[in-house]
Amino acid sequence: MMNPKHLLVLICLLSSLVLNAQQDYNILWITVEDMSPRLGCYGDGTVSTPNIDRLAREGIRYNRAFATYGVCAPSRHSLIMGMYPSSTGAMAMRTWTRTSAIKDITDTALLNIPVYEATPPPEAHCFTEYLRAAGFYCTNNSKTDYQFRPPVTAWDESSNQAHYRHRPDGNQRFFAVFNNTKTHESQIHNPTAPVVTDPATVTVPPYYPDTETVRQDIAHHYDNIHEMDKWVGKIMDELEADGLLDKTIIFFFGDHGDGLPRAKRWVYDSGIQVPLIVRWPDGRRAGTVNEELVSFIDFAPTVLSLAGLAIPDHMEGQAFLGDQKAAERKYIYAFRDRMDPAPEQKRAVRDKRYKYIRNYRPDLPYIGFIPYRDRMLMMQEIMRLDQAGKLGPDQWQFSAKHKPLEELYDTQVDPYEIHNLAADPQYFGKLAELRQAHEDFIDRFGDLGQLTETQLIRHLWGPTGEQPLTAAPSMKKEQGKIVLSSASEGASIAYRWAGSERWELYYRPIPVRAGQTLETQAIRLGWKKSEVRTFSP
Repeated sequence: MMNPKHLLVLICLLSSLVLNAQQDYNILWITVEDMSPRLGCYGDGTVSTPNIDRLAREGIRYNRAFATYGVCAPSRHSLIMGMYPSSTGAMAMRTWTRTSAIKDITDTALLNIPVYEATPPPEAHCFTEYLRAAGFYCTNNSKTDYQFRPPVTAWDESSNQAHYRHRPDGNQRFFAVFNNTKTHESQIHNPTAPVVTDPATVTVPPYYPDTETVRQDIAHHYDNIHEMDKWVGKIMDELEADGLLDKTIIFFFGDHGDGLPRAKRWVYDSGIQVPLIVRWPDGRRAGTVNEELVSFIDFAPTVLSLAGLAIPDHMEGQAFLGDQKAAERKYIYAFRDRMDPAPEQKRAVRDKRYKYIRNYRPDLPYIGFIPYRDRMLMMQEIMRLDQAGKLGPDQWQFSAKHKPLEELYDTQVDPYEIHNLAADPQYFGKLAELRQAHEDFIDRFGDLGQLTETQLIRHLWGPTGEQPLTAAPSMKKEQGKIVLSSASEGASIAYRWAGSERWELYYRPIPVRAGQTLETQAIRLGWKKSEVRTFSP
């Protein structure tokens, strides 16, 4: 028999606990990659971003929104689950796939990195499953990168063709994601001359050497932001043409900070702070600025709150909008673990002003061996200058061969986080406060990053370290309806009638279709999906 935590029971309960939905609004995420708040509405006028600036005029601009990691896969895991990667085994970049940057490495020791999937607890599911069960049409166009194989139960559509326009009923509420890669780190690897941005006009942070190559790559990044803004305008135009602009809550945000050295993959604000704008259809709080701390683990519970659905107990975030809005956060938490072949373990706590960092590998330099990052010309230049002993004192995080155990920064007076205050007696009180906040976090949520990856696999999958197989669905008929179940605790079940390409999420008994064949499959996050089992009811 199914455990009560099984998705069938859980989603039915959630669907019956519908709260006061926000006037049946749709919800749409516009997500962009590898970008800090380098936008006109955030005070950066280096390039024109009229469409995003329009969103800010018509919406709420958040000044303190943060990813959990300075890199995409762990942060996207936080978004889809509403959980910290350190709770589910999703810490390393990456877990179940290998980038070409690793595949190209000839050192066999580096190629011996294990491959596995993050495995949330059985009661945890992609938050979009709760939306689908409540009647939303959910589309993703198109990045997943969740640290486990994306389940077919998460989305009605997930591809570069997915669109809310494909929903069978034009009045059906939708949750849609549109993701843009134009600002991704890779778009600076093989640059041509900047088209829009004059390299002489860009601001060079003091942690970079001010050279022509550095300025060129920063200028390329701004060029890409300018192009991305046009894409945002097209999405807004589509919503307006469809008569949906005033029926849809729009989120615009980046998946982590800039795809530049000492930003992407780091826990400094340059790596984790993102732009976040939320536009309400009714003009609510249009043109306002919000200074509350917001974390990526808050996005899933916030969407459920806006949709009028109860927030599951397993989620570790809190809603910052909707009827279930929680009290304002005191801290956000950030992390860094293995990045491609480079080992690391850093943990950070930030309040509205101060950032605390605990370095669990002080024996390692800040700059690990990451071939993918090193494709960028400015990174190659930084490494050459370091080898020549020509980096300045503010660039110490590139040249240091070891790290201090703790770091503390006053982000108000030192926004670039280059003056470590951890040894300054004047700040010992704040250091102790944030150190305790870090330790309290571990007491509450644990930290699987303290395990080696070999130990982690055994923790997630059992002592053999072999990936479990989800039990295939079984079927019975009750009062003319089909009831599906799986013996695997927490498994979601997908089904489709023969001839259909799209998998439906099973969350309540299905009416029998005489003479038609039913295909079913069970999926437990992090496990092997079951075989496809066919029934002829």
